[in-house]
Order: sequence, then structure tokens, then C-alpha cells
Amino acid sequence: MPSVTLPHATIEYRESGDAGGPPVVFVHGALVDWRLWDGVAAGLAERGFRCILPTLPLGSHTIPVTDRSVLSPTGVAKLVHHLLVALDLNDVTLVGNDTGGGICQFVVDAHPDRIGHLVLTNCDAFEKFPPFPFDVIFKLMRSTLSTRVLTAGMIPTFMRHSPLGYGLLAKRLDPDLTASWLRPCRTDARIAGDFAALARSISRTDLTEVAPRLCAFTKPVSVVWGDADRCFTPALGRRLAAAFPDSSMIEVADARTFVPLDNPAVVGDAIARVNGRT
Repeated sequence: MPSVTLPHATIEYRESGDAGGPPVVFVHGALVDWRLWDGVAAGLAERGFRCILPTLPLGSHTIPVTDRSVLSPTGVAKLVHHLLVALDLNDVTLVGNDTGGGICQFVVDAHPDRIGHLVLTNCDAFEKFPPFPFDVIFKLMRSTLSTRVLTAGMIPTFMRHSPLGYGLLAKRLDPDLTASWLRPCRTDARIAGDFAALARSISRTDLTEVAPRLCAFTKPVSVVWGDADRCFTPALGRRLAAAFPDSSMIEVADARTFVPLDNPAVVGDAIARVNGRT
């Protein structure tokens, strides 16, 4: 897998599709990696898009950051911007989910120049950063030791896929995939320390402060929202869509937070549509 060395971190990424096609950059959330988007990217690659799927330092990464000052929502947003610059990407369709959708809001607020379109699936917004019960879990994971202890407690599949784990976020889960997402924090103290630093940096008010400025992003926005999500309800999605001047919303039946897993086709279609392709 290729990687790019940026200020503060080395980022691994997967690339697929047409190198000359419209670039799409996918931003995952906490304690997952690029594979969250694999089904979406596979379909878009066949349609001529250039798909770039980085693994960001959000807890499932395997290369520790070189400077933990970057481990904040705004710092990770700056990493995304640096990635676009390093890969010389312009007119990017930026796609976010969960914590990654919150990071995308920071990107279009502070670094909008290279973004041509924005697609947000179920994600943090306004005061939901993070939502219950994950706000409690993040508070419990603010040290290296507690992060390793809590992820070790998720070794049994029934625990990982419970309502206190990934089971609240998706209807369709691969046990091997979810186990691999927690393995870096569980087995590597450096990664657990990275995640703890990120957990300490998140404030519920961060996205509330950004929200009034989202109207300054006037490029096309598509909000693709799973309607079975108990963390990020459809009402939150509609509220987020209304914050942008040029937006549309698609409600996805029978999908939870991880819409890219529960219904990758509808996410891919929305990305194609916002780019003027059907």
C-alpha cells in the first residue's frame, strides 16, 4: 500500500480507478480504516472515478504519528488538506462518515479551496460530537492504559457487535474486519496513545462553533443518511443539509451509521450524481 509523509504523520492510502478521473477522497471515522469505504470505491472505480482511501490516525492506523499535536479534529482536518496538496488533487469530492464527516466539516471550513463537492453520510454534527453512548466511551479512553483495556474487552465478537460497539453502527458486520479495526489499539501502546490523545482533544462544542460558517461552502453537497441510525437520527441529517446553501438529502432505508457498509451502492450513486454523472 502506498504512503505519503506529511507534517506530523505518515499516511497510508489505497488508490483505485482511473488516474485521470474525477478524484474522490474518503474520510473514515474513529476506530475504523479505509476498508469502511471498499464497497463504495469498488463501484466508483468501475465508473471511471479516481478513488483515494487514506487510513487516518484515528485508532485503527498502524503507523504512529510523529507529533501528537496533530491529534485533534482540526489537526486531522489539516492532515487531510496536506494529503490533497501532496497528491496534487483539485476539484475533489470529499466524502465523510461518522467522526470523518465531522472532520470533513472542519476541512471545508478551513481548507475549502481544493474541494469541489462534499458528500456526508451519517456523521457528527452540531452538538453531537460524539453522540451517546460514544461520548462516554471516548471519555473512558483518554489514557493509553484505558484504551488498551477497553479494546481488549472487545475481543469476543458478541462484545464488538453489541450496542456498546460496532453493532450500534451497522447491520452488516464482518467479525474479522471489526477485530482488525481494534487490534492496533489493543496490541500497540503507541497507537493506543495516539487514540487517547485524540479522545482528550474532542470537545462537544467544536462542531457547534463551525456550524454557522458552513453556509460559506457554496459548492454542491449531498447528505446521504441511514434512517435506522439511533446515534445520528435523520432529523440531524436534515439539519446538517440545511446548513449548506446548495445541498440535497437522501434517506437510506434500513441503514445505520455505517451506510458505506449497509448500502454501498446508494453512497456510490450519490457521489456520481453530485459530480453530474448518473
